[in-house]
Amino acid sequence: MKLWSLLGNSQKLDGGAMFGNAPRAVWSKWLPPDELNRVPLACRALLASPLNGKTVLFESGIGAFFEPKLRERYGVVEERHVLLDSLRAAGFEHEDIDVVVLSHLHFDHAGGLLAQWSDGRAPELLFPNATFLVSAACWDRARDPHPRDRASFIPELPDLLRASGRLEIVDSDYSRALGHSVRFHYSDGHTPGLMLAEIVGPEHVGGEPHGGVVFCADLIPGRPWVHVPITMGYDRNPELLIDEKSEFLADKLARNVHLFFTHDPECALAQVVRDEKGKYGTAHEVSELHARALMA
Repeated sequence: MKLWSLLGNSQKLDGGAMFGNAPRAVWSKWLPPDELNRVPLACRALLASPLNGKTVLFESGIGAFFEPKLRERYGVVEERHVLLDSLRAAGFEHEDIDVVVLSHLHFDHAGGLLAQWSDGRAPELLFPNATFLVSAACWDRARDPHPRDRASFIPELPDLLRASGRLEIVDSDYSRALGHSVRFHYSDGHTPGLMLAEIVGPEHVGGEPHGGVVFCADLIPGRPWVHVPITMGYDRNPELLIDEKSEFLADKLARNVHLFFTHDPECALAQVVRDEKGKYGTAHEVSELHARALMA
């Protein structure tokens, strides 16, 4: 099996919102803001093939589905659908994808499922041969959002996914589509049912898999958020998220599971470490994956 990191459309969002409880004097050293106080963010997907005999895409980024006015409002940089270009550069088309795993259905993680915006054209679902995996809690949230996060969802997307006939709602550690090759962990601090997909590593110790890669989604958007107290203003329950993140990182450190970051503009993959004071950090940082073998 080989792994690729695939950049989608990039985004610029308010730094204060992205680093919620951290002061600007601190977070501006991690991600320097522009003149509008916005920080650069990637929307990076992970491609794995063959995984359980299939070509699997983990998330789809924000895509290019927004009309120009909304594209500007939400800081989407490129007009074209960058993820499709990245897939093509890796030797794939969106029609080649067998499974798309979605951590949740916020537009910056699922918007890439849709074709590029065109005036007068209704939203159109791409990936015509893929099974779409969504957690039960995320599915419920997308269909009936809370007023606090309603703007984070694409109203038409749930109906398009259901109408495809290729939607699998996941409510356990494993899915029908991927079997025991991908193990799911869940978090509720950012949004209910955030589904964190771990590509199971090749080694087992005491019955537990070691090695492998986990897609951190919005539990840990990038390296600055590995520090446990750092949360986003977008998180629905920051204290719960901190508790979940502590447990998550301890588990991945113990099992040497590498972290894959979707929003870090410079780092795709890193190993989690912990210093003598108990603070988590990263090591062996990798900016891009190009047909990289799964590490042990």
